[in-house]
Amino acid sequence: MAIPSAATTLSSVNISPSATVDLDATYRKIAWRIMPFLMLCYVVAYLDRVNVGFAKLDMMRSFTDFNPGTAEAVYGLGAGLFFVGYFLFEIPSNLILHRVGAKLWIARIMITWGLISGAFAWVDNRYAFYAPDYPQLT
Repeated sequence: MAIPSAATTLSSVNISPSATVDLDATYRKIAWRIMPFLMLCYVVAYLDRVNVGFAKLDMMRSFTDFNPGTAEAVYGLGAGLFFVGYFLFEIPSNLILHRVGAKLWIARIMITWGLISGAFAWVDNRYAFYAPDYPQLT
């Protein structure tokens, strides 16, 4: 069979019956391989967001003992610092992604994200809550 040129449409290419592809089977196979991983990523992302809420509840309990209203300010500043860091580092991160490749860069992001999320387990004051938002400063 000749290699089709760029001007050849897909409908004009002759494919032998033995070379047919069952698209439904292909989609099923892809779905069964990728969906469990995507669900795991979804659960981990959900837990990350829920943990910040639990951190706020714990801060409310521990900070209000000696200064009422402090927990709201600490949580607000921490969330704001996270947004500023996300905003500032998004474009450089995408430039590095383009340079080193998605496979390596997304793996690095996931590992770093997991380590920083785990570091929040040792948060015991406001400065420790702010620091994991900027790992390059710690």
